[in-house]
Amino acid sequence: MTRVPAITVHSEVREALDGGRAVVALESTLLAHGLPAPLNREAAGLLEAEVRERGAVPATVAVLDGRPHVGLDAAQLDRVCRQDLVKLSVRDLGFAAGLGRSGATTVAATAALAARAGIALFATGGLGGVHRGARETWDVSADLPALARLPVLTVCAGVKSILDVGATLEYLETASVPVAGYRTDRFPGFYRRDSGFAVPWRIDGPAEAAAAWTGHVELGGGAGMVLAQPVAEAAELDAALHDRLLAEGLALVAERGITGKDVTPALLEHFHTASGGASQATNVALVRANAGLAAEIAVELSRGRVDAGRVGAGRVGGGRVSRR
Repeated sequence: MTRVPAITVHSEVREALDGGRAVVALESTLLAHGLPAPLNREAAGLLEAEVRERGAVPATVAVLDGRPHVGLDAAQLDRVCRQDLVKLSVRDLGFAAGLGRSGATTVAATAALAARAGIALFATGGLGGVHRGARETWDVSADLPALARLPVLTVCAGVKSILDVGATLEYLETASVPVAGYRTDRFPGFYRRDSGFAVPWRIDGPAEAAAAWTGHVELGGGAGMVLAQPVAEAAELDAALHDRLLAEGLALVAERGITGKDVTPALLEHFHTASGGASQATNVALVRANAGLAAEIAVELSRGRVDAGRVGAGRVGGGRVSRR
């Protein structure tokens, strides 16, 4: 019989889950691929601190030597930020586990491992989505189908503006994934506070978000939920700079013939290098805010119905969960 890889849950995370306390999952792709060293390691500490300061336990997710980890210690965070790790989506998790590889988890992979460990709150920067030109390329991020089948509440800054935002929202609607704006009626565009699209629901506080999530767990058919919080006005990327960088980036990928999963990293790299670090500062600011908000919602859930703040570990896939 083929061995099903175990998930190693950090002892602090496991104790919090067993005690019905608040836990927030955090992705590792931002650290390994989204930010340069040493900014990535600094950001890792800031994100976990944001969660702790609001009364929750952080659980950064990664795969190390073939073992999925939910919650990392300081040495493991160092490793994620220093080594050249593979980027892992859900489809890649089995290969990484079976072949003993190490990798950083995307939104989809992080949500999958978090759900299996029993964590319902996940904070990230921006979602993947439907790519521009997807009518010809069929290029749609694995984040979207993952959100449709994983019972995880994802706090984000909307969809990256380099994507087709309208088509992404249509996909989420078709997949019955509820989308709400946090203290806004407009869907955020990652670097920008307004993507140009409205949100169907608005939530104005952590208690409202917890109540909405609890209702969705009961009636939503097992899908996830998206809560989109715009970046703070002070950290928003200048509109003219954003539009120029986007136009340049799109021209660059077309000129170089970059396609598929390589498009987003190439565009983001152009934003980072051509903005003189301004886009990186925006990125760190928005993901810190999202981590803090996710922690506040997790705390609200832990005060009420614990089963709405924790996913049944056996509901998503199989496998074993071990304590470390």
